[in-house]
Amino acid sequence: MRTLAEINEKITAGKATVWTVEQLKARVAEVGVPQAAKEVDVITTGTFEPMESSGAIINLGHTDPPIKIRSCWIDGVLAYSGFGAVDLYLGATQPAEAQDGEVSRERGGAHVIEDLIAGKSVQLRAIGQVTDCYPRSSFETTISSKTINQFYLFNPRNLYQNFIVGVNGGDRPLYTYLGPLQPRLQNAVYSNGGAISPLLNDPELQQVGIGTRIFLGGGIGYITWEGTQHFPLQKRLPNQTPIGPAATLALIGDAKQMSS
Repeated sequence: MRTLAEINEKITAGKATVWTVEQLKARVAEVGVPQAAKEVDVITTGTFEPMESSGAIINLGHTDPPIKIRSCWIDGVLAYSGFGAVDLYLGATQPAEAQDGEVSRERGGAHVIEDLIAGKSVQLRAIGQVTDCYPRSSFETTISSKTINQFYLFNPRNLYQNFIVGVNGGDRPLYTYLGPLQPRLQNAVYSNGGAISPLLNDPELQQVGIGTRIFLGGGIGYITWEGTQHFPLQKRLPNQTPIGPAATLALIGDAKQMSS
């Protein structure tokens, strides 16, 4: 067996053998675990799951004269502004607010975040709390990922270790956050990477922890803490995988590096 230090040396030298977890599982089926372990150095896992507990931290940079933002809308979506003077948190599921005479739009924070990651410009409107330090009372402009100081995803709950399956045993359709559920068990909706899921392949979380580097949205990210609703005490099968929602992770990553 190799140590982590030996594997890191091979990575630095560009000589490491890297497989996806799908490739590993196929190779194990052919030659068994001991032989497959000798052939590979790094195994990659991944997932793509809709996670509502997500959002972006944005620092606008100070205006001249400066403003202490107390209410702010980005493309009509309310951003939280109850901390630093020009710091904002844009929640992924925050819906857009219809303006007077405007038809309500199916648009929210996640759409705005996607536009910013794609390099598009979006409208910003802010109302300030006037003080001697911050004399400006309002501010309107357009912003993009290139014009703001910081723009990074901070997701309090991403990457679930197993999750629920949505079904509908009733007589009428149900419209849920998982999507439409047809009556009389006509469909089932779930979100999980299954065999390639990072946390199902590491059920006791031996390879992840605070500061673990990951790829997030095409950029570099990190695990910051346990995610909200983290529940490691879930009942488990003999292989230690949970029978229902269990571990979660909180993630952070520089959105300026990401791609849509």
